[in-house]
Amino acid sequence: IAMAATRNVMRAVRVFEFGGPEVLKLQSDILIPDPKENQVLIKVHACGVNPVETYIRSGNYARKPVLPYTPGSDVAGVIECVGEHVTTFKKGDRVFTIGTISGGYADYAVAAANRVFPLSDKLDFKQGAAIGIPYFTAYRALFQKGRAKAGESVLVHGASGGVGIATCQIARACGLKVLGTAGTEEGMNMVLRNGAHQAFNHREANYIDKIKEYTGMEGVDIIIEMLSNINLATDLQLLSYAGRVMVVGCRGPIEINPRDTMSKESSIIGVSLFLATEEERHECATALLDGIEAGWLKPIVGSEYPLEKVVKAHEDIIHSSGARGKMVLLP
Repeated sequence: IAMAATRNVMRAVRVFEFGGPEVLKLQSDILIPDPKENQVLIKVHACGVNPVETYIRSGNYARKPVLPYTPGSDVAGVIECVGEHVTTFKKGDRVFTIGTISGGYADYAVAAANRVFPLSDKLDFKQGAAIGIPYFTAYRALFQKGRAKAGESVLVHGASGGVGIATCQIARACGLKVLGTAGTEEGMNMVLRNGAHQAFNHREANYIDKIKEYTGMEGVDIIIEMLSNINLATDLQLLSYAGRVMVVGCRGPIEINPRDTMSKESSIIGVSLFLATEEERHECATALLDGIEAGWLKPIVGSEYPLEKVVKAHEDIIHSSGARGKMVLLP
């Protein structure tokens, strides 16, 4: 009887109050959720860790979940069971998600069936957990909001992290000229191996001059910006005529001179995957699943943490010396 009683519980990270990484509590007696209609239950093999999850946890983000909650949206794993009306998946299917209902930092997660996609045998579960937010955000920033076209140039500012690598791979596959920045030699090499034509070290004092020298008078057409609170004013100097900065990441305010947008009729455009319509998500998914089949979409997995080390993972994603691929939790 004791065995039967424990079988329907799982481990999950719970947040009872907003705050620093220490508010992440791993609990081992959480009931395994049941999928309702149009939902699936996934046995989680890996879960991506995204910077946005640290902002939400701190309470400083536009969207605040109801407490207590379990963080995590990008899981990869195997379908355990499906709710009513789900015909696209069955028990045993390998899948990845771009959103969960119950939270991904757990042994099991419930997700809406329309946020779940088949995971190709070409990728392992860790790579599957690295697709969700990074690749969908990169595609949205480049094409749905940035209107990128083959032949244009793109500077990926902070290219060695999850979104950065995704942007480099997608942009290169779609015929753009790709420049990337990273903070370490290792990061720069990774960026070059994943589609960038040229890499720059953003820790060097004169790296902006090097980018200007490389792009000549033309400037770059699109900048995908991961740290706009540091780089936005400088980005405006690097743009071409009608160039656009896509704000993907930001950790605070910055002062800019709007006149810098007038001289080139440039644009600053915010990107939020959470605002994507069903059609836009479908467009992203179609392009990315094609990329996996074609072989150019290959997520790079960086640091791996067991669920017990979730606090360390949240500390490291914000304070590490330089991103190198996608951070994942392994239940």
